[in-house]
Order: sequence, then C-alpha cells, then structure tokens
Amino acid sequence: MLSGQRSERFHVLRGVEGTSGDRRAVLGFAPASLLAELSFADVLDESAGRGYQRRFSNDHSLDFRRYIQSQGSATPPLTFNLRPRTDRAWKTRKHGGCIEVLIRRDVGAILSQVDCQHRLGHLRDLDVILPFMIFLGLTDHEELEIFNTINSKAKGLSSSLLDYHESKLVKDLAGQKPELFIALHLNDSSDSPWYKQLDLGGNGTTGMTRRASLRTLQKAVKRFIATSGVLNFETPADVAGTVQEFWIAVSTVLASSWAKPRNHFLTKGIGVYALMGILSDLWSELRNSGLSPTRKNFAALLSDFAPDFDWSNFGPLRGLGGESGAKEALAVLRAARHSARSRLAGVRNGK
Repeated sequence: MLSGQRSERFHVLRGVEGTSGDRRAVLGFAPASLLAELSFADVLDESAGRGYQRRFSNDHSLDFRRYIQSQGSATPPLTFNLRPRTDRAWKTRKHGGCIEVLIRRDVGAILSQVDCQHRLGHLRDLDVILPFMIFLGLTDHEELEIFNTINSKAKGLSSSLLDYHESKLVKDLAGQKPELFIALHLNDSSDSPWYKQLDLGGNGTTGMTRRASLRTLQKAVKRFIATSGVLNFETPADVAGTVQEFWIAVSTVLASSWAKPRNHFLTKGIGVYALMGILSDLWSELRNSGLSPTRKNFAALLSDFAPDFDWSNFGPLRGLGGESGAKEALAVLRAARHSARSRLAGVRNGK
C-alpha cells in the first residue's frame, strides 16, 4: 500500500480511508521526499495575522533528520490536511480496497502540515518511508482547532502562540478571556506603544524592537484585573482603553528607556508585571479622587518617581524572576514611589 506513484498529471498517495474521531482521513505510507515536496507549513505571519504554526527551528528539524536515518527509528504518522479548493487541485478515487489521493502536479505544495513541520523540514532529499494521515477537506480554521488540541501541552511550543490561537477560537473573547482581549488590543491598536511589538510565537519582529510576549502581558493584565476589581466598574473594552492610556504615559515619561528595551527591564517580564501592579494603585487613586484614567493623569503620577528609578539591567530589578520575583519587583517600585512622594511632600512643606 505504498504511495509515490506518479502519473502524467497527478502525484498519487495511496492508503486506507477511515475516520479520526469525527473527521474523514486517509492513512498510508510514502517517501519523505515526496511528502516534503507536496506539503507546506502555514507558519503564523504576525504582521498579517495569517497562519498558525510556530516559527521553524533548524535544530529541532535536523535532530529528527539524524534520528530517522538511524537503526531502529520510528515515528507516528505525519499529519496533513487537504483544504477545500475550487480548482480541482486534488481529488480521491477508489482503487481496489484502497483509496488514492491524487494531487495535480502543476499546483505545487498543497498538503498543509498540521503536525509534522519539524519532522519534514530537512527531509526533502531522503526517500525514507514514513507513515502519514491526511485529513480531507478541513478548513484552515478547523486545522487550527486540531493543532491547538494536539499541541496544547507540547514541550517547547510557545504559550503565546497557543494564546493567540485561543483568541481566534473563543467566540466571546472579551467576556470569556478579558485579559487576553486586552493584551491583544495593546498589540493590535496602532495608537498603542505595544503596537505589533509582542511576541506571538510566529514569524514577526525580532531583535532590538522585540519586547515582551503575549503570554507575559496577558498574565500581567490578569493580575491588574484581579487586584483592582476594575471590571466591576468598566467594560473589557473600556479597560483596554485604560491600560493603553497607562502604557502611553509610561512610554512618554520613560521615553529613553522605552526606546532601548534590551537594555532595560521596562518592557521585560519583571518590569511589565511590576508596572501593571503600579497601574492598579494609580487607577484606584484616580478613581477615588474623581479623576479620569487618562494618559495625562497617569503621566503626572508616574513622573513623581519613575524617571528617577534605575530601569537598567544593572538596577534594583536585576536578578529577580518568577512569581516571587514579580512580587518583589512590585514592592521595590512601590517603595521607590513612597520615598519620592514623601520627599516631594517635604519640599512642599518647606522641610
């Protein structure tokens, strides 16, 4: 039941038809080179918002290449999908007790790699025989659902990538996952200083302009929501606006540090968690004073202490990490703010 026959017009993959859960699929065997030739990885393009796979890892893929050529090697079926098309690029036909998947030779790679991106990445020149399973006719959204289910616990898979996928699958994101809704708003709003700066786990901005991950900001927002109780007074959309106003104030008051994210803790995990804790304090103070949570009011409060704080990699936040580190970082910032306010009060009182 080996695949790999080539007709004048079609590549032929032969197998048996059945169901995987509730989905129609074909199981069979084919040379790795052919499967690699006919397939593609739909990697998430963060700037365009298309795709869903993680960014490619050469090391991961080369490790599998070495392994699969060793004695005693084996692998579970490589999982693909043939998406619906209107150009008759692929079709199936019965062949005795088997089924054949026919892919037109002029359409290129149309097998979507649902779960095999790194296994196939460096096998285009190898004819080692591998098992495959091909779903027939799943949409790209249905592929995404399966990918998330298969990989939700996968070691090494970006948690931010899974979060991003979840945002596409949840029907009422603002109601069910307000922290994720708000974090994505900060990344997607052109008025936000975080615009297209979060690491979503796909192919996007890297290097000097890359700041925190989607998972980091989402968790920080969740803490702010829990400690402030802000959703008792504002809708998720309003909270997203409030959080955006705060970060605009941060990026304005601390412009020099914001411009060099790799040299400062300002936009790294510890700094993000600590500042969202400060936001909880500032939001409560403004509300109790009858003032609006605007960038102007946030900037006025931040300017009392934030510019004098050492945000650099060698400052007081150095060496802090994890849950306890986030709490300690917030305590350090609160202490710095308290000290600055006491000093300013003394100046005003002529002391």
